[in-house]
Amino acid sequence: MVHHTIRMSNTMAPKASSSSRYISRFPQVVKTLLIIASTLWLASCGVTPTAPQVSVVPEVLAAPLPAAMDDMLTAELSRELSHYDNAPLPSPRVTTKSRWVPVRWAELPGLGQDPLFEAWNAWIKSCERPGPVFAPLCSQVRRLSIATPEEQRVWLLTRLQPYRIESLAGPETGQLTSYFEPLIKASRQRAPGFEVPLYRPPAGLAARKPWYTRQEIETLPEARAALQGREIAWLADPIDALLLHIQGSGRISITAADGSERVTRLAFAGSNEQPYRSVNQWLISQGVTRVNPWPEATKAWAAQNPQRVQQLLWSNPRYIFFQEETLTPLDSAFGPRGAQGVALTPGRSIAVDPSSIPYGTPVWLASRGPAANLQRLVFAQDTGSAIVGAVRADYFAGTGDQAGLFAARMNQPLRLWALWPK
Repeated sequence: MVHHTIRMSNTMAPKASSSSRYISRFPQVVKTLLIIASTLWLASCGVTPTAPQVSVVPEVLAAPLPAAMDDMLTAELSRELSHYDNAPLPSPRVTTKSRWVPVRWAELPGLGQDPLFEAWNAWIKSCERPGPVFAPLCSQVRRLSIATPEEQRVWLLTRLQPYRIESLAGPETGQLTSYFEPLIKASRQRAPGFEVPLYRPPAGLAARKPWYTRQEIETLPEARAALQGREIAWLADPIDALLLHIQGSGRISITAADGSERVTRLAFAGSNEQPYRSVNQWLISQGVTRVNPWPEATKAWAAQNPQRVQQLLWSNPRYIFFQEETLTPLDSAFGPRGAQGVALTPGRSIAVDPSSIPYGTPVWLASRGPAANLQRLVFAQDTGSAIVGAVRADYFAGTGDQAGLFAARMNQPLRLWALWPK
């Protein structure tokens, strides 16, 4: 299934060796993703693994390395680069929306500091649906899932060529935003306090495009009749429902009769094909000066202006329909499926404009700003209606409130390098 998520930006639109040094910097993520990597390796060997119980929220606020450690990594990397990165550079490449300029690996900031084994899980996911360019590499990618960071880095230097991505007009700096997967409490039946429905697609959705607007869905008898019996679950807060619609997917937690909690995923299953309008922009047009963090600021405004909540919701005519997916323990460590058709990896998957960067492409990302200092290997595995242009990416932060707060803060400059087979 192609996952067409509606994205949200701040304006509303994851002997001592190098690996042990990385572990000291990224304790929770390292343990999490090492478990996943081992699980996937066992699966590839025909062994049924035990699914890991892990957190899906990445630690993405990268601190600088101590000076001595940074010097050690720099010296080691310099030796590797002088040995492996000395061939003549290839010609530039041009896509529909971008120019790819070949560069030396030394141009990539933070190359020796990224714990590459974290990213390898995202690469293994990409190899579930690889494009023709990267499919020949997948057998080696799987074998390298248990290699050392040094071995993985040497393989990258040997097999891939970095290209700096620029717009056709010239600029090589763009915009990085972030998105996440909400986790919201829900009820299976309509009940006092849970009266906001989430729907499966109506039977006639494909025959009538665009379908009814958000306002028409909630007011026209014919639209309401088409959705009768299509309810998946009910939420308590219409702003939470809008959040799910904006993100395009999420998880709901439902309390069973015995008091136990069951979490399932709601995946994108279709839309009314109406234009997306930023709720934050609407609030700003109404004179509201504090619109972040989303959705807390919007909920605060709604509590103070209950008579205008419907007007707020209807300012965005776009409406999303969902399908429910069962979550296994292993599934819960990853995000929803992106447009490439593979599950997203927190902190290692990005949404891009596919006219600039093909799905499945490994990308070196560099962004420094108030939200985070990111210099890391990520993978182009998703897209979104607001993700347009050459140097433009949406960073998948993970699931739940912590990831949501990070996503709300992220809006800062970006540079990208595509890593393409030699």
